[in-house]
Amino acid sequence: MPKMFFIDAAGQRREVDAPNGLSVLEIAHKHEIDLEGACEGSLACSTCHVVVDPQWFDALKEPTEDEEDILDLAFGLTKTSRLGCQIVMSDELDGLVVSLPVVRK
Repeated sequence: MPKMFFIDAAGQRREVDAPNGLSVLEIAHKHEIDLEGACEGSLACSTCHVVVDPQWFDALKEPTEDEEDILDLAFGLTKTSRLGCQIVMSDELDGLVVSLPVVRK
């Protein structure tokens, strides 16, 4: 089974099982990782914003125009920002690394 890594705002790295066909958002919820996903993956919010490790960014499918529009609403946007609900795990993404952005207080 593929694995992926989440890096939290404090820099802690956590390896988790990442079944094919699940989104990064679903994987985070399965492993009780604090990634909100308020719209439950319906591409209506930016609360599942993750920052993809630059080494992995080009391995992802291109974001849709809808995803890019929603990402514009995300706090802490970077060149490798994506929505976790739009990244679907596959064997090609085994080892994927994403960081959770620092949340404004």
